[in-house]
Amino acid sequence: MSDYISIGKFVAVHGLKGELILKHALGKKTSFKGVKAIFTQTADRAYMPWFIEYAKGRTADEVLIKLEDINTPEAAKKVNQKTIWLTKEDFDQQASQSAAISFIGFMIIEDENELGVITEVIEQPHQILCTIDINGKEVLIPLHQESLLKVDRPKRQIHVNLPEGLIELYTG
Repeated sequence: MSDYISIGKFVAVHGLKGELILKHALGKKTSFKGVKAIFTQTADRAYMPWFIEYAKGRTADEVLIKLEDINTPEAAKKVNQKTIWLTKEDFDQQASQSAAISFIGFMIIEDENELGVITEVIEQPHQILCTIDINGKEVLIPLHQESLLKVDRPKRQIHVNLPEGLIELYTG
């Protein structure tokens, strides 16, 4: 699993000082207290730090951020629409335990068999899709009322009852 977790993306430039609005999936209003830097990915998949000058929580899923060395709307436009990442340590401090994104790193278990560790969470209106890796293949596991049996936070496990043939659909 990566040392970085994708939490959202910049969605708009705000004001004349180069501030940006970050839409995130952390599940709570945050001002990124204690977070020194957020990250974007470069073309070669390296993580580039952007140091936070200040951040103000706006809503449960938006924060207004001013980055160091971004001082004009024109400069902010260059990073607008970029996906934003946090280090695992900062993510653990910022994410609400009730947010679906907090399932990253949990083991999916069906019938006492460990299927894989969640590497990504995709929230949809009626379910959550969790991405795991099985034998080098990306598998999407749906979490909804019928498939979710139990979440064991201390053990970082999610117990599921999946539709017959779902895993084989991905793994052949």
